[in-house]
Amino acid sequence: MQDGGTFDYIVAGAGSAGCVLANRLSADPKNRVLVLEAGGDDNWIWFHIPVGYLFAIGNPRADWMFKTEPEAGLGGRSIAYPRGKVIGGCSAINAMIYMRGQAADYDGWRQLGLEGWGWDDVLPFFLKQEGHAAPPNALHRGDGEWRVDYPRMRWDILDRFQDAAEQVGITKIEDFNTGDNEGSSYFQVNQKNGRRWSAARGFLKPVLGRPNLKLETGALIERLIVENGRATGIVYSKNGTQYLAKANAEIVLAAGAVATPQILQLSGIGAGAFLQSHGIQVAQDLPGVGENLQDHLQIRPVYKVKNVRTLNADYQSYVKRALMAAEYALFRRGPLTMAPSQLGAFTRSSPDYATPNLQFHVQPLSLDKFGDPLHPFSAFTASVCNLRPVSRGTIRIRSKDAHDAPLIAPNYLSAEEDRRVAADALKLVRKIVSQPALKPYEPEEYKPGAHFQSEEELAVAAGQIASTIFHPVGTAKMGTNDDRMAVLDGRLRVRGIQGLRVADASAMPRITSGNTNSPTMMIAEKGAAMICEDAKAS
Repeated sequence: MQDGGTFDYIVAGAGSAGCVLANRLSADPKNRVLVLEAGGDDNWIWFHIPVGYLFAIGNPRADWMFKTEPEAGLGGRSIAYPRGKVIGGCSAINAMIYMRGQAADYDGWRQLGLEGWGWDDVLPFFLKQEGHAAPPNALHRGDGEWRVDYPRMRWDILDRFQDAAEQVGITKIEDFNTGDNEGSSYFQVNQKNGRRWSAARGFLKPVLGRPNLKLETGALIERLIVENGRATGIVYSKNGTQYLAKANAEIVLAAGAVATPQILQLSGIGAGAFLQSHGIQVAQDLPGVGENLQDHLQIRPVYKVKNVRTLNADYQSYVKRALMAAEYALFRRGPLTMAPSQLGAFTRSSPDYATPNLQFHVQPLSLDKFGDPLHPFSAFTASVCNLRPVSRGTIRIRSKDAHDAPLIAPNYLSAEEDRRVAADALKLVRKIVSQPALKPYEPEEYKPGAHFQSEEELAVAAGQIASTIFHPVGTAKMGTNDDRMAVLDGRLRVRGIQGLRVADASAMPRITSGNTNSPTMMIAEKGAAMICEDAKAS
């Protein structure tokens, strides 16, 4: 084993959270910071052109290519589970949607006993990193590293869908990020001048010149070193050589809701009996590691349309594709600037819910799954997901070999409430599509198909056309001392292990009501502040 050096802080993962942590912890020149990233550099054009998600997801250059175990709720299917394989992590391949969630999400965390995690507590951390294109106000700032812009094109089919949604009572609003996101609007996106703005571009690359910051890419973490109840180092492999890097102050796991619990389990931190069954010595028995997996299951109804432009039709024409490329090259506008979803809406599946529990991601295109070609006919997709699923899944190591992909079992639609919400969501989609605003385009249900009618049929149909929307969280959750499944305390410290924190999506006790990338970066921002506060106090 080679000497990987000694640092004050080691950050495991240079994804969305890790880039923020690297920036903030290395801001003090006294702190020597090492960042370990198992993926590579973002030196591929499709990491930077927004529509590149169509080529990045499902490509081993950009995606770890994980798959779930067969899911009963999805008709026994095993589905792709994309994770970014590059600096910037999932922010380099995701939908670029800037979404904080609802104030009630964070107030709910506080009500669980997590002081300091209410909406009023976390809003300053969102604002600290935000670089919004809108004029500054109480809810938006323009001088942060996390660039937020407005979409650079519109589609008639989406405008008419928004009109149809209004005809069923979903009001048009200007901003999803006020704490109350009920209504419909075009999404704000993490872009600048028509280019994707990843966490690496905003937070990591500008500070790589700092002499106290070191980035290692292609560095697969094999395990943590725990000595006398303290995390003191990380063993990682790079180009076939094993290294040991040591941390004097803290190790911060920011590898995401899939890799973070894997690293903990490989290091002997997790459910004791399970670890022993894999021949791993138990350093700390924490049964919650890898449990509490929550994700937004995206149900993807597709409607064929006539008499209106969609990306499907444009993509079939070589001439139109050439024109799209020229428009982007000359003006940084047009379809190549598109996020996967442009129009959003938040509403309730029934009056039983106090706040919106459904989110729409409406797209002027259709395909069987991301990574597949667009359909050869004009269509739109009215994706809808349950924002607060009751179903819980797991992330578990397959073996004690860090190179083995973990077992991912989201357990989608296993709860009866989730099946009911899925059926109600499909009913609502049909209600919107049947409104006068869309009639000129003669929408025809292609998926799941009009023959699905009963509550049970719709729940089954939802599972057949659903996939992850890439929002796994909760697998090393925060919690109070009396919560035996809590892996972390309210300051993101791993219970029973000194010098070790988790500051990524794994820490969420409950999933937020919307896209999870920016909430994850908020956790990293707040986590970095806590680390610095605790260092000063010690």
